[in-house]
Amino acid sequence: MLTRIVAALALAGTAAAADWDAKAAAAYLDGRQQEWFAWPAANAQGAPCLSCHTGLPYLLGRQALRRALNESEPTKYESGLLNALRSRVTKRNAKEGDERAAQAIGVESVMAALLLANASAGAARLPAEAGQAFERLWSLQLKEGPSKGAWDWFSLHLDPWEASDSIFFGASLSAVAAGSTPAEYQRRAEVRKGVEALMTYLRGARSGQPLHNRIALLWASSKLPAVMTKQERKALMAEIARKQQADGGWTIASLGPFKVHPEAPEAGPGSNGYATAYTAFVLRQAGVGVREPVLKRALAWLRAHQDARSGAWAAMSMNKSYPAGSNQIRFMQDAATGYAAAALADDGGR
Repeated sequence: MLTRIVAALALAGTAAAADWDAKAAAAYLDGRQQEWFAWPAANAQGAPCLSCHTGLPYLLGRQALRRALNESEPTKYESGLLNALRSRVTKRNAKEGDERAAQAIGVESVMAALLLANASAGAARLPAEAGQAFERLWSLQLKEGPSKGAWDWFSLHLDPWEASDSIFFGASLSAVAAGSTPAEYQRRAEVRKGVEALMTYLRGARSGQPLHNRIALLWASSKLPAVMTKQERKALMAEIARKQQADGGWTIASLGPFKVHPEAPEAGPGSNGYATAYTAFVLRQAGVGVREPVLKRALAWLRAHQDARSGAWAAMSMNKSYPAGSNQIRFMQDAATGYAAAALADDGGR
């Protein structure tokens, strides 16, 4: 009798780990966008800004969830974020000497190109606003200095997206964007020139980057194969597999090295929702099959760690402890949930 009970419990645990709730994930993500759109700090420019933590993963995850849930139209928040990007595609100039403003425009130029190209994926030609976004992208590409070929990016001592080395992360996203455009666009001489400068930067700056940023480069290689040789790609995939934890996920520390942030909450035991979701998403983008052990284990970890009440995947700030109930306390959780949904929905939502 005891043997049967143990076996039943084991089977129940397996079933729970094999399942996840796509509707709950969508509800969490939509709810967070509702809060984001209403938050004055996110609307300083008169429209919701596109963040690395809440906006980018939302648009990637919600697009995948729409397919998984058989929804026919984008949500009003998807449309709102994309329309905000479209409305500012001609903005290029920051006040002279205003480094923070130059960084903000650099970040937005990368995000607009990436997400407007993604929104028009499969089109034979770039839509007008996406074309304008890429015109701005290439016009703002740095033409001199140690970061020549990249773009100004936030350097605010905030890991993992706004630190001193995050300019490489941004440049990798630009490579994803450029590689997502129609073949006709990529053949243009001015585009080839910009891409070559970008690839030169990525090759030269890769050494010493935290694994987190090099995972973004792996994503870029799925769109622009020339950014990495086959041997480099194989070596990076092997490093990612070596850093995978026994439970199937990744810790934040395993995607480093990162600077120490004394005010950050202490990381709990086991793998991390953001680190695992982001890595699994990029592995999917890189063409790793769901039966490959490294991805199979990662997806199983994600299925087993969705919060049943909120629909989210938990993750805490790497930088500081925020007050309970604040928007900031959920930024990493927003990113974890968007990337987890994107990785799992491509594997079939519920």
